[in-house]
Amino acid sequence: MAVVERRVAAPGTVAAGGASWWRDNATAIFFMAPAIVMVVVFFFIPVVLTLGMSLTDMATATGLSRWQWTGLDNYERIVRGRFTGLIFWNTLFYVATTLTFNVLVGLGIALLSVHVEPKAGGFFRAVWLLPRISPSVVYALMWTWAAADAPFGVINQIVEPFGVAPRFWLASDPWLIVILINGFVGASLGMLIFTSAIKSIPEDLFRAARVDGASAWQIVRRITLPLLRWPILFVLTYQTMSLLASYEYILLTTNGGPGLYGTEVWSLWAFHTALSSYYGNLEFGFGAALAAVLVVMGLVVSGVLLRIFRFGDLVGEPRVEIT
Repeated sequence: MAVVERRVAAPGTVAAGGASWWRDNATAIFFMAPAIVMVVVFFFIPVVLTLGMSLTDMATATGLSRWQWTGLDNYERIVRGRFTGLIFWNTLFYVATTLTFNVLVGLGIALLSVHVEPKAGGFFRAVWLLPRISPSVVYALMWTWAAADAPFGVINQIVEPFGVAPRFWLASDPWLIVILINGFVGASLGMLIFTSAIKSIPEDLFRAARVDGASAWQIVRRITLPLLRWPILFVLTYQTMSLLASYEYILLTTNGGPGLYGTEVWSLWAFHTALSSYYGNLEFGFGAALAAVLVVMGLVVSGVLLRIFRFGDLVGEPRVEIT
């Protein structure tokens, strides 16, 4: 076995033989072109249009043909808004708690289901996929009925024998229901990814650990979890972006209540402002500014996650080859 050091050419240097960069990467560019076009058309162009709209006063009250450029007025309105801080903290709480539920429950299900009989584990995972494949309206309606006030509601019937007073859970504990609704959907994705990652770990590692007398917890802590670093990074990043932009289950269950902005998150605020205003004036410009701020939030959070998990180590070219 020989260890060969791979020397990576400095950025900007011309490849051997004098071939241009485009010629060297023609094949890669050809195969990446469709994806690049889709990203530009369906992401970058809408972002640019949203940023442009956020600098206007476009709304149904002013008319779509009589809008004017207002500069940063919409962003100043966000900063000075009476409920901006409340909605911002609602968003942080919603994302942090639901993300924690998603990852921990998904990881727990994956660890448990891979250590039981394969058919039983497969059936268990299939059952956990039901929330994800169910239509959003049907799934939210099911939870609305489950959280109904006494004497109705499945939750009340379950907890009442344990001495918990019946209540209308959507009014008394709205965040609990919202987190559970979104959590069970998100946990199914983590379950699939973590299960596949665990099954890809060489069985020899587990056998060697058992021979050395390692307990089940030590195997999980010392072998499984370290090797799940990249799947956990993917689930954290993807779920964070998804939760920042999602609002459908909150809309269908609490609609941002109870009270004034009780469970209103940033994405739902943008939706209510631009597309479903209670007062009838759809403020497209202000809603676009809210959406632009949400994009910045997503970029900042994803950058922090990639930094914490050292994503460059995963995609970087190895400097040493074993041949």
